[in-house]
Order: sequence, then structure tokens, then C-alpha cells
Amino acid sequence: MLVRLLYASRALDTSSDAIESILHQSRDHNPGTGVTGVLCYGGGIFLQALEGGRMAINQLYGHIQRDPRHKDVVLLQYEEISERRFSGWTMGEVNMNRINAAILLKYAEMPELDPYSVSGDVSMALLEELMATASIIGRV
Repeated sequence: MLVRLLYASRALDTSSDAIESILHQSRDHNPGTGVTGVLCYGGGIFLQALEGGRMAINQLYGHIQRDPRHKDVVLLQYEEISERRFSGWTMGEVNMNRINAAILLKYAEMPELDPYSVSGDVSMALLEELMATASIIGRV
């Protein structure tokens, strides 16, 4: 059973070292659990989509909720899926500070990442747009 989970959180440390640490940990851990996804970050906010088996995703989300690097963790969307959308990345990344403001304005009132003020469907549409515009960076 595949599921997709979409959540938002606020970063306690927004330094590039802290973000790189999160991405490195994800890329090391995720292949062994079958988890794929993408992490968007900007303005101290994380938006992350996770895909994989139900148990693996739920365990990972529980870990994220307890992770001291995150606060205000909010579940935006959770659904059973028949196929992955982010299968190409053990953990893709998008630095929202490098994205064309028009993409953000398409989905929000202001040109900034704020998944707390939009629906889960809108946040997912933003991720799909970022994928379609090749804005997601992946490293193995």
C-alpha cells in the first residue's frame, strides 16, 4: 500500500548547513525504507511530500514531529496512491528563494512559501508545477 503525505513545518535553524544535514540524512535513510519525496524550503518554512509504504511514511512522520529541528508541524494531506509522483528522488530539493516569483504568485496571495495559508491541494499543485518546470534538484 503506497501513500503520500504532505506536511509543513517551521525550521528552527535555517542555515544552509542545517538544511543540508536534513537532506543528507533523508538521502541516506530513505532508500532503505523505500521512501521518496521532495523538500521545499524558504523563509524558514519547509514543505515536504513523502511517498512510500504506509508504515514507513507514518513512522517517518512521527519522527519528524519529534525532531527538534522542526516546529509547528502540520499535516496538509495524506492519501493512498496508486503510483508515486516523486519516485525519481530519494529526497529532491527546492530552494524557494531561487524560484521565479510568478510560480508562487500563481498559488498564493504573496510570492512566498506559506503552506499554512493555503489548502493541501494548492500546496500539492505547487509541487507538481515545480516538478513540471524542472525546479526540483536531486542528488544521489
